[in-house]
Amino acid sequence: HTYLSMSYYFDRQGVALHGFSKYFKKSAMEELEHAERLMKFQNQRGGRIVFRDIEKPDKDDWGTGLLAMEAALALERRVNQSLLDLHAVADKHDDAQMADFLEAHYLTEQVEAIKEIAGHIRNLKRVGPGHGEYHFDRE
Repeated sequence: HTYLSMSYYFDRQGVALHGFSKYFKKSAMEELEHAERLMKFQNQRGGRIVFRDIEKPDKDDWGTGLLAMEAALALERRVNQSLLDLHAVADKHDDAQMADFLEAHYLTEQVEAIKEIAGHIRNLKRVGPGHGEYHFDRE
């Protein structure tokens, strides 16, 4: 939900940073794919999927592209820690299949996403507000 919120914030008429909107929309779709892959894996193993309420994002106004990227980086780091915690549970219970699944489909990609977003933040800070956002938005 957070990436969708970001995407449509930057798509708004008053914000109009469509490159940021596109970037966060792509991120939202990737997260949906990750969730679906995990649910399919649970089903394959005879598990049961129990849906719970999903909290809405902490905010609706994401400010600048830099602030949104910093929020995205914090989110990705929290997700990474959750995946590491889940991996530790799998190891504790000698569940090699689950550990392998997490390694193959999530952990490396998570580190790559963190590195990518951190790079975007560095570049946005390097170029500065205004021009930095404009340049990123055109990529």
